[in-house]
Amino acid sequence: MRINWDYIKLIALLFIVTGLYAFSNVRSKQRSVNGLNIEFVGDNNLYITQGMVNKLLIQKYGPLTNEPKEKLVLNTIEKVIEANEMVKSAQVYLTVNGELTTKIEQRRPIGRIEGDSKFYLDEDGRRMPFSVSHSARVPIITGKVTGKSLEDVYEILKYINNDDFLRKNVIGIHIADEGKYQLKFRMEQFVVNLGGVDGLDEKFNNFKAFYTKANKDETLEDYNVVSLEFNNQVVCTKI
Repeated sequence: MRINWDYIKLIALLFIVTGLYAFSNVRSKQRSVNGLNIEFVGDNNLYITQGMVNKLLIQKYGPLTNEPKEKLVLNTIEKVIEANEMVKSAQVYLTVNGELTTKIEQRRPIGRIEGDSKFYLDEDGRRMPFSVSHSARVPIITGKVTGKSLEDVYEILKYINNDDFLRKNVIGIHIADEGKYQLKFRMEQFVVNLGGVDGLDEKFNNFKAFYTKANKDETLEDYNVVSLEFNNQVVCTKI
């Protein structure tokens, strides 16, 4: 009987590879966390600090350094971090050298509600509490705050944030009633009656055309109310 040495070598090689993999897997599980790295992604990293995240993890798990890697459930740690009201999303993973790395995206406020309840409205239209670390410079929302009016204000804020001129100049939105919204500008004394959230493109294009001409004529200070409520026109009331 002729022995197939190539076949035997292949089986031996498979045993060796399997043994090495099992050995390295056991060694890996026995290793401990040798450090904690907290990173913030994006350009909006003002509302929660690395120290706050570290304190949150210590309160929940104790010191993670030297903790056996096999005891860590990374998905659970992510959920604990994401439960913080300043966090939009979190990713937690272990590096090859045993460092526990956390990458966090913070929520971004786009409006500040000043009513019976005070809070931010974030970029996803959700309520966001004030931060002890930073106060956002965003338009202030006043007036009759209801569920419907907040939905409308969110649409207005999204439009403002996508327009350079409006983002730089609008500092407030007053809710006179549902469907009746007023804008306050940084440098001008007049109030802009926007009406509802229908036809925002047309309304703001008409307003910018009016503003450009009035600024050129140096007559902006002559008005105390600028209304965009009427179809395809700007109606002004002089002081």
